[in-house]
Amino acid sequence: MEISAQMVKELRERTGAGMMDCKNALNEAAGDIEKAIDILRKKGLSKAAKKAGRETHEGLIISYIHHNGKLGVLLELNCETDFVARTNEFKELGNKIAMHIAAMAPRWVKREDVPADVIEKEKEIYREQLKDSGKPAQVVEKIIEGKLENFYEENCLMDQKYALDQTVGIKDMVQQAIAKIGENIQVSRFVRMQIGE
Repeated sequence: MEISAQMVKELRERTGAGMMDCKNALNEAAGDIEKAIDILRKKGLSKAAKKAGRETHEGLIISYIHHNGKLGVLLELNCETDFVARTNEFKELGNKIAMHIAAMAPRWVKREDVPADVIEKEKEIYREQLKDSGKPAQVVEKIIEGKLENFYEENCLMDQKYALDQTVGIKDMVQQAIAKIGENIQVSRFVRMQIGE
């Protein structure tokens, strides 16, 4: 199939990837733009994984105040250089994440931040719920692990699906930004405040 300049342009606009990367992905996907996006994402995520260990000492504090003034979020989003912290892409990512935090009210940034006693308490509750189920112990443990995954998805920012687009997770959004911007990006911490809470 002939890959047109228009197809390459559309893929570049949708992904932010370089022209040759887009052309190669379209060739690999036989002209299917959706498949080409997946190919670019996979390649980008592998690039992002290489950058994940790099230090992030720069960044911004991003604020979001809901229109009624009764809900607000402060988010610390870090990157490697001050130059990147000042880019529109970085600020846009921070704003999206701050609005998401306002909407979805995560309690922790990532699952590693959840205190061990909270995890044990959750497991205890799940065991109590399943004690009269008559299921074998190994099946109960699998169910508990599944329920724990749901707990992480509900309470940990990096495990949540983006509030405005359930097809993409917050972790994926950060990984895509790393691939596009070319620097490591980390959500360090956040505070969500709501009147009466």
